[in-house]
Amino acid sequence: MIARTFAALALLFSLTGAAAAQQVVLRLHQFLPAQSFVPANILDPWADRIEADSGGRIKIERYPSMQLGGKPADLVDQLLDGVVDIIWTLPGYTPGRFPRSEAFELPFLVADAEGASRAFWEIAEAEMFTTDFKDMHILGTWVHGPGVIHSARPVLRLEDMAGLKLRAPSRITAQLLEGLGAVALGMAVPAVPEALAKGVIDGALLPWEVTSSIRAAELVHNHTEFPGRAVYVATFILAMNTGRYEGLPPDLRAIIDAASGAAFSANAGRLQQGADAPMRAEAVAAGNAVVVLSEAEAARWQAAAEPVVTQWLAEMAAVGIDGAGLLARVKAALAAHGA
Repeated sequence: MIARTFAALALLFSLTGAAAAQQVVLRLHQFLPAQSFVPANILDPWADRIEADSGGRIKIERYPSMQLGGKPADLVDQLLDGVVDIIWTLPGYTPGRFPRSEAFELPFLVADAEGASRAFWEIAEAEMFTTDFKDMHILGTWVHGPGVIHSARPVLRLEDMAGLKLRAPSRITAQLLEGLGAVALGMAVPAVPEALAKGVIDGALLPWEVTSSIRAAELVHNHTEFPGRAVYVATFILAMNTGRYEGLPPDLRAIIDAASGAAFSANAGRLQQGADAPMRAEAVAAGNAVVVLSEAEAARWQAAAEPVVTQWLAEMAAVGIDGAGLLARVKAALAAHGA
């Protein structure tokens, strides 16, 4: 009788321990190939850390290149519908859905990705978690390094933009390109190589960091940079399904929290901008022409881009958002973080 009692207790403790240690599997979906810089150097280390810190209780399955189906613009809905647990994407891929995040994408605003990413997290935590991002649990917010015009023909002055068909990563950059005289075609990064190869576009707005993985410097041979503040940057979010996050045990949520947040976001921005120089060097080594506009010429572009800001402020007012106040706070945060 005693032996049977001990056996029963042993089985009970075994089952209880097994349940407590049951592995949680989270599916991370994103649009770039696994070997691209962000998945390989930001998302994978983040996921690896969580798996290690959880002692294997969390397993993060990584699905690059939209392997679970859909287009990059579908990622947000896939997250909200619970089709996937975590996404990495650009808010700009779903135009108008995250209006406050567009404040960081306005032209000639950002000079440093690490500082801007700190500022983005700070403003997002204070103002966007309960508005733009209220339906998801945000794990990271950051921007890439200064955007560059990669084009089939040289762009040496503002007038060279006339009629140039360029890829735009977001609604704001599409407005910017149109205002500068170009023809803007909105598309996600994975569509750029084929569009360039087929002549659908003459070039693209991209940071240097992503050019190698999509062979941009092989497909076009001219690159135009700006001194000081970038002509544009794009915003990124790493987000988790709220119900999935809140359904985790507190200790596992704490592990995810420790790997995410402000420091993670700042480091992501730093890493992405840090990858720009090697990719730029590859283009130079291949014999491509890299032009840095003069301060005077860049000032002409900045003046031509000002209507984009004016239009954005009007659009924000139309949906009840104090765009002027938000932009002032964004600029203050950028200044505070040296961005």
